[in-house]
Amino acid sequence: MTLIEPRFRGLFVSVFALFALFGTSMTIIGATLPKILANFHWNYLTAGIVLGAGAVAYFVSTFVAGYLVKHWGSKPTILLALALIVAGLAFFATTPDPVINTLLSALIGLGQGGVEVGLNSTILRMDERNTGRPMNVLHGAFAVGAIVGPLAVGLLLQSGLDWAVVYRGMAAIFVLLAVLMAFAGLPSVQRKAAEHDEAPERLSANPAYWLSFFALFLYLGVELGVSNWVAEYFVVVFAYAPDASAMLVSLFWLGVLVGRFGVPLLCKGVRPEAALVGLSALATASIALLMLLGYTPAAAIAADVGRGLLFLAGLGCSIYYPTVMTLVGECFPLAQSQAVGFAATGGGIGSFVFPFLMSSIAQNWGIRAGFATYGVFAAGMTLACIWLAVIVNKGKNARQLSLSSSP
Repeated sequence: MTLIEPRFRGLFVSVFALFALFGTSMTIIGATLPKILANFHWNYLTAGIVLGAGAVAYFVSTFVAGYLVKHWGSKPTILLALALIVAGLAFFATTPDPVINTLLSALIGLGQGGVEVGLNSTILRMDERNTGRPMNVLHGAFAVGAIVGPLAVGLLLQSGLDWAVVYRGMAAIFVLLAVLMAFAGLPSVQRKAAEHDEAPERLSANPAYWLSFFALFLYLGVELGVSNWVAEYFVVVFAYAPDASAMLVSLFWLGVLVGRFGVPLLCKGVRPEAALVGLSALATASIALLMLLGYTPAAAIAADVGRGLLFLAGLGCSIYYPTVMTLVGECFPLAQSQAVGFAATGGGIGSFVFPFLMSSIAQNWGIRAGFATYGVFAAGMTLACIWLAVIVNKGKNARQLSLSSSP
């Protein structure tokens, strides 16, 4: 079984490149944040407002983009989203004015949400067998961008390049990719309904609609929470050197990257929902054990074990987002774009809410308690995906029964 149908391979390469750059755009402001704070003399509150504006705009955009894809199609939605990103990156940090930069950050967030939904909808229509493998590989591109982007920014800054030029360079690359996408032949807005498909009921009446939202809400909270706090956790709990702890974030994302490329290649015969439940359980167990290691007196040994658990946590998280999106597309074949947009909105809200929640818990009860909450949330995301898998299997069985009973 091929990963991508031959007629879609050229398009998949273009989408892969765009999603890698999309991953970079999600991390570029964070990578240059120390320079921004030093040059613009912002405090943490101001920086938080600027970053928060992008997060709020992102989850609003994901919801709206689902309807834009349905009525306009993927290509116009993606091109509009890219135009917003280009406008935001072209002018971001040209002035120290926090208000202007907050608005520009919101523009970037609006564009990122549109790209997220537009590309996910496109990949779902390429994956005609609902294997989930193309979606996993696509989100592997996001992980590549999230890892390579900040590294490249760091090397450019070390070379003496003006940090603000990085945003202009990113805007130029997005322009080139927008031109490429303008000439790409994207699949039609909706796949033609099969003969056994019934007229779509109200989306909100299907529990899978809400489960996908809740699953990605928890997942993004866990993914970003572990990524943002694991370095500090190792420093405080295991007496890890601050310089060395920074590499732990890359170790987590390496696990994500290995899973997103490895699972589609090595687990070809495994059903997407089965792989999702198994790896989600692995993430939950790894995060829970990592939290329990925080109470082990042998800090050096615990840190060695903890590094392995951190990689496994990344591996366990790797296919969660793309596989949930694949299952959403399977549950709602006649309304994929709206369902994908709503699920992505859950993830966007989670990425906005959880950093504040974690900060509050860690401030009041300590970082061990804060990290323990991620073990609880990871268990919640596993339960959500189990329930979603049950619904998907019931739908498959019902369709098979309908086909077997039809004359």
